[in-house]
Amino acid sequence: MAAVPVAPPPASADDEIVYESMPCIRIYKNRVERYFGSEFVAASTDAATGVASRDVVISPNVSARLYLPPLAAASADGGAALAKLPILVYYHGGGFCLGSAFNPTFHAYFNSFAALANVLVVSVEYRLAPEHPVPAAYADSWEALVWAVSHLSADSAAGDKQDPWVAGHADFSRLYLGGESAGSNIAHHMAMRAAAEGLPHGAQIRGLVMIHPYFLGTDKVPSDDLNPEARESLASLWRVMCPATTGEDDPLINPFVDGAPSLASLACGRVLVCVGEGDVLRDRGRAYHDRLKASGWQGEAAIWQAPGKGHTFHLLEPSCDEAVEQDKVISEFLNR
Repeated sequence: MAAVPVAPPPASADDEIVYESMPCIRIYKNRVERYFGSEFVAASTDAATGVASRDVVISPNVSARLYLPPLAAASADGGAALAKLPILVYYHGGGFCLGSAFNPTFHAYFNSFAALANVLVVSVEYRLAPEHPVPAAYADSWEALVWAVSHLSADSAAGDKQDPWVAGHADFSRLYLGGESAGSNIAHHMAMRAAAEGLPHGAQIRGLVMIHPYFLGTDKVPSDDLNPEARESLASLWRVMCPATTGEDDPLINPFVDGAPSLASLACGRVLVCVGEGDVLRDRGRAYHDRLKASGWQGEAAIWQAPGKGHTFHLLEPSCDEAVEQDKVISEFLNR
C-alpha cells in the first residue's frame, strides 16, 4: 500500500514574516530579530578627542547620552568658569525600529562631532517600533526635549532633578534640534509641536538640522527611481512601524500633504537640510527645503548636498571627504 503524503504543518505565527530588510532586521508577527544597531558601548572619556560622555535616565521610557567637549569637560571637573555651549538635542535614525543612542556607531560619531563643533549633545534614546509603534517615538522625543529645557527653571526644587552638565554648560539661546533619517522626521515634528504648544520656561528653538530626512508621499519625485526596490521597502517599513497610518500621505511621514500643519509655523529661525546625491530620499529632503522657503515661514533655510553619496553615508564612512565636509557644514551652522 502506497504511503499517503502528509501535508506539512501550517507555519506558526512565530514564523510569519511581516517585514524584512536584510542584513538589518527581520520582523515576524510575534517577534523581532535585529542584526544591526543593537550593540551597546559604555559612556566614557574618549582618548582620541577628549570628549566626555555620560548617560542620564529621564523617565522609565526615555534616556539619553550626553557629550561634553574637552574644554568644557575640563572646566566641569576642575572648578573653572563653566563654558557655555550650543546644545544639540539629537534623535538617531533607523527607520523608527533600529539604532540606539548607546550604539558604537553613534557613540563614535558624537565623540568626533562634539569635539569638532564644540557643542553639548543630548543624544536621545527613545522606544523602538514595532514593539512600541509610532507615535511612541514622538512622545518619548518630546519628553526628552522638555527635560532638556527644564534646566532653564529657576525653581530650587527642580535643581535636584537637573543634570549638572546641561545646567552648567547649555546656552539655551542656542538650542538646536537635529537627527538623521527617521531622526530628522522626529526633529521636524518636535519643532512643529513646539509651534503648537510652546516649550516650558519660554525656551525657543534656534535651529533645526535635518540630515537625509525620512519623508514619503504618493507624489513621484526623480530620486524615487535611483533605487525603486529601496523606495518600496521604505514605504512598507512605514506601514509596519505605524500600523494606524493612512499610508504615505499621512502627515506624520508627508509634511507637505493637504491637512498637514503648515510649514510656515515651524518653531525655529534657521534650518539646514543635508542630502546625499545618491540617496533615494534626496528629493524629499530638497522638497522640504523648497517648500519651507515658499511657505511664508520667516526663517533662513539652507541646503547642502554630498556628491555621489547615499543615505546616512556619514555613519558608514565617517572619514570620507564628504562626511568630513558635511560635519564641517553642520558645525558652522550650529556656531553662527
